[in-house]
Amino acid sequence: MAKEEEEHELADAPRVVGVLSALLERVVDHNDAAADELAAAASLPPASAFRATARPDISVRAYMARIARFAGCSPACYVVAYVYLDRLLRRGGRRLAVDSYTVHRLLITAVLAAVKFMDDICYNNAYFARVGGISLPEMNYLEVDFLFSVGFDLNVSPETFGHYCAVLQSEMLCLELRTPAPPAGSAGGPSLLQHGCCLSEDDGATTKSSRSSQQQLAA
Repeated sequence: MAKEEEEHELADAPRVVGVLSALLERVVDHNDAAADELAAAASLPPASAFRATARPDISVRAYMARIARFAGCSPACYVVAYVYLDRLLRRGGRRLAVDSYTVHRLLITAVLAAVKFMDDICYNNAYFARVGGISLPEMNYLEVDFLFSVGFDLNVSPETFGHYCAVLQSEMLCLELRTPAPPAGSAGGPSLLQHGCCLSEDDGATTKSSRSSQQQLAA
């Protein structure tokens, strides 16, 4: 029943919300399995402001639906949030992984940063803290930590934006066709699974297909 409610909420959200949540769920599952192996070897994960002391009860899909319902941000913000997450993980190396303990705080903070950079009108930190289910001091601290972690590199070129849209469109097609997503490390597959960025930001110009994918994801 809960899953049906999540699907209903996502149906009213921009398509990019459901696609990004599906991608992150796959990354979380992969990294949770890796974390379980580390736990078996008695190796503790590195400390991070984004790491919760216990796994949140809400799923990634439901959390994304909640953000989409209450944040009121443009569809482009979710693509930009995805770019920011990749930049954060690239700079952090293996010190931070997107897993069940970190994904919620990473998401709300990345979306907050994207909204402030992209949209002319947005809610304040106190509102986002309520949406994310955390306190205002924690939201403020996470925002500052996030900005320093990405080196305040918030600008996203049209080319980069188009490439990330293309990655999300590929994920969308996999979901629609119910085909297995590319495995970790395969060409074209999101390498968030490897704690890095999914695409090089030095790639070529945006193609017509990537512009088309932007329109599909915003639908």
